[in-house]
Amino acid sequence: MNEEPKALPHGDALLQPPVTAVAEGAGLRALLKPSLIVTAVAIVVFDQITKALVAASLPLYETIAVIPGFVDLTHVRNTGAAFGLLNTADLPMKWLLMVAMALVAIAAIAAYGATLRADERVARAGLALVLGGAIGNLIDRARQGYVLDFVDVYSGDWHFWAFNVADAAITVGAILVIFDLLGVHKRARE
Repeated sequence: MNEEPKALPHGDALLQPPVTAVAEGAGLRALLKPSLIVTAVAIVVFDQITKALVAASLPLYETIAVIPGFVDLTHVRNTGAAFGLLNTADLPMKWLLMVAMALVAIAAIAAYGATLRADERVARAGLALVLGGAIGNLIDRARQGYVLDFVDVYSGDWHFWAFNVADAAITVGAILVIFDLLGVHKRARE
């Protein structure tokens, strides 16, 4: 009864990737596939272009109705974290704290990606979206001290937090990772 313990599907991210990772082409090599790099870079480029267009054509706090009563383009600045957290906090060097938090998040994404097997395509695609979005917002925070948000979805007096292309990519990517963790795509194939 001296069986070796089986590796968990994602390994123990805090200790080491699964033993089968190298044999199955996982780790950073699997995360760095050209299609995933292109996806992340495309998100960064599209995010930065849309933010530049909004900054150049829409004055701060101005609004253009896209779908009246539902979606507006509104130029706002988020000096806080995701969903406006810490936006109103008056902390010395807050932009530096936000940049540090973004760098930690990017490192965590890479660490998690290194534990994925090559066949976990949905999670890897999700991580590429999250990584592209995180880098897009990091560029803003490091360069300007804030993130430019411009999509305002609302109903009546209720407004969702304003967001941008990077935020949308992070959200969709996180959903894909969660679907992969829950095995949703695997059940759909069966």
